[in-house]
Amino acid sequence: MAFTAKDVMALREKTGAGVMDCKKALTDADGDMAKAADLLRERGIAKADKKASRIAAEGIVFSYIDGKVGVLVELNCESDFVAKNPQFTEIATEVSKVIVKDSPATVESLLTLACADAASTEEYLKSKIAIIGEKIAVRRFVRYETDGFLASYIHLGGKLGVIVDMAGEATDAAKEAAHDITLQIAFTKPAYLCKDEVSEETLEKEKAVLKQQAMNEGKPEAIAEKMVMGRIKKFYEENCLLEQAFIKDDSKKVSDLLKSAGTSINKFAFYIMGEGLEKKSEDLSEEVAKQVAAAKK
Repeated sequence: MAFTAKDVMALREKTGAGVMDCKKALTDADGDMAKAADLLRERGIAKADKKASRIAAEGIVFSYIDGKVGVLVELNCESDFVAKNPQFTEIATEVSKVIVKDSPATVESLLTLACADAASTEEYLKSKIAIIGEKIAVRRFVRYETDGFLASYIHLGGKLGVIVDMAGEATDAAKEAAHDITLQIAFTKPAYLCKDEVSEETLEKEKAVLKQQAMNEGKPEAIAEKMVMGRIKKFYEENCLLEQAFIKDDSKKVSDLLKSAGTSINKFAFYIMGEGLEKKSEDLSEEVAKQVAAAKK
């Protein structure tokens, strides 16, 4: 029985499987929609989208650098057990290679690009979901392409990741400084590279807060205004990477470290795994009750 492109899309909508998987199932089923859907379920492909409603709040932050191009990506799953599986790291590697090669602008565009032996990253992930049995999702990524060199650091097996775009030649001194900088960022989590990146709006809001703090301490308004300038300096020292005290030697700033190494920073990014994500929590009795109810249906 012949089938059309509309049939393929209808099966895809019904099962959530990838386009190529639907096409193959319809071919194997001689165009019989119901039989094709059964084939997809038997092959473990249709079940992938049933996991789409689950919360993927575990996972890893992963870094991949290929010469002058590198990425930092957060890949989520449902359990810490899966996140620690070497196969999950392999998935992160394949996804990162696509980002490096094709430079997608968004996660949505990434999912349309070919990945490993699959026609799209979306289909590649669904094939892995079928094997692993948990929802897997690319949450976010950053891609750097540089004229200098890149450095990265992954902390606690993927709980936090840093990537830094360094300017200039990758001398031994510059590479050592870059490594120290990645550790600095992981430890201090700066919001900005330098003072110039702090917007006037942010600065004015901070000054207003600091002034009110001083007045709440009983200082007159005129004195409070003078105190703000000293406290703004501390704000820069805490939030701007170049103004921070170097964690290995607090007698010097990060900017001093870079100057002595003959290098500088173009930009940086860091991800904290699962930051802002809701974690699914169910007590054991609720989970057992759900399974019993499902078995009775």
